Amino acid sequence: MEIITMIKGRIHSLESFGAVDGPGIRYLIFLKGCNMRCQYCHNVDTWNPDTDNLMTADELLDKAERFRSYWGKEGGITVSGGEALLQIDFLIDLFRKAHERGINTNLDTSGQPFTREEPFFSKFNELLKYTDLVMLDIKHIDDEEHKKLTGHTNKNILDCARYLSEQGIPMWIRHVLVPGITDNDEYLKKTREFIDTLDTVMKVEVLPYHTLGEYKWKELGIPYKLEGVEPPTEERIQNAKKILEFNKYK
Repeated sequence: MEIITMIKGRIHSLESFGAVDGPGIRYLIFLKGCNMRCQYCHNVDTWNPDTDNLMTADELLDKAERFRSYWGKEGGITVSGGEALLQIDFLIDLFRKAHERGINTNLDTSGQPFTREEPFFSKFNELLKYTDLVMLDIKHIDDEEHKKLTGHTNKNILDCARYLSEQGIPMWIRHVLVPGITDNDEYLKKTREFIDTLDTVMKVEVLPYHTLGEYKWKELGIPYKLEGVEPPTEERIQNAKKILEFNKYK
């Protein structure tokens, strides 16, 4: 008798109506676990991978399809985190089954686990077969500043962006504007220069830093390193948008 093992994902939360997380209306799936420790993280409660909420791909897709009538032609599912690529086996299963159901797939990632080494690289290539869009968050263009901000290098993340471009995968690039950290014209221009080397970027978004997730740090007893940092001014937001943003869909 053949024993079939069902892959289960470690789920943090679900949202049925996402309007800013990819094209159209999206069903949002937030996975648990993240290796980066971004100082401005507003989902710090996703860092710990442990959870009692384990679900299979079919269970999630059954829930998502209840809202399919709202998606329109462009909508579908967006998987975020945490860092979704830490559960790449589950992601492959989920996106493959989503495509079997004719559901558009969007991966929201920071790219931190990316490597061209095995076994990850083969799995990543398998995942791309079923991935319609990648929303890649570039935290900081300078490697040393990236390490200060997140605890990790950005070299493999930028390599991930290059590889996605080489493979013809459509991308949205997201960049969080943090006063005193990323809100620097030199860094913004270098970020734009890097983006301009990529062939498949459809859209670039500037996300102004906010403090809405600060309370989670306090609840979890984790010191919030950006305490006292105010959101960027409208003038600085518009400056960053002028340097970085474009939208090929228009």
